[in-house]
Amino acid sequence: MILDTFRLDGRVAVVTGAGRGIGAATALALAEAGADVAISARTSAQLDEVAGKIHALGRRAITVPADLSDLSAVTALAETAAAELGRIDIVVNNVGGTMPNTFLTTTPEFLEEAFRFNVSTAHVLTRAAVPHMLKNDGGSVVNISSMMGRSPGRGFLAYGTAKAALAHWTRLAAADLSPRIRVNAIAVGSVLTSALEVVAQQPEMKKQMEDATPLHRLGEPWEIAAAIVYLSSRAGGYITGKVLEVDGGIVAPNLDLPIPDL
Repeated sequence: MILDTFRLDGRVAVVTGAGRGIGAATALALAEAGADVAISARTSAQLDEVAGKIHALGRRAITVPADLSDLSAVTALAETAAAELGRIDIVVNNVGGTMPNTFLTTTPEFLEEAFRFNVSTAHVLTRAAVPHMLKNDGGSVVNISSMMGRSPGRGFLAYGTAKAALAHWTRLAAADLSPRIRVNAIAVGSVLTSALEVVAQQPEMKKQMEDATPLHRLGEPWEIAAAIVYLSSRAGGYITGKVLEVDGGIVAPNLDLPIPDL
């Protein structure tokens, strides 16, 4: 009985940044739970591979190759998903990220770009999806934030600020959209995706990160995906406006960037 509350049969999800890593794992997890999925990323070949795996699970998938830093493309994604799959019930705002940068080389333009890519994309997609969600039983929005949104570390001023903004946007949007649409976020720790590929290939650096993580290992994309299924399903139906920390227990950055004092 309890496992049935995790099912997403008859639901439609939209997942951004779904060509690889957390986004791809999430799209597959949602499909395995019964949802049809609209997936978007820049690279068509990656999307096609993920869509093939979704089809193998017996679910529908549509691919929408797009540069989601273009906010008009974000709006179009919601409309395409609703038109081709008939509804929208779940939005996973996974696209985002920003390269590390020093304080003096973090220009206002760099900071604003980080905000746009991490926060504005989530706002625009959610705003476009809400009318479709309200046509049915409401829905669930899950945003991918980061532990860097709550913990200071050198080199992450733009990234951490943007992710902190996304976390509070989650709380504010949850208040605006209650009770029919729930909005939550996940503060992700160090997860073995392509973004950490360089680290994973350097044993000493990887060990440093593992040793600084209470669970003494890095996370796997499916572990984030599992949390997203929970927050998207009836199992998480009494949760809104919260930031779930899926980070191995870290309370401070587990990798120090070699940025010297000014």
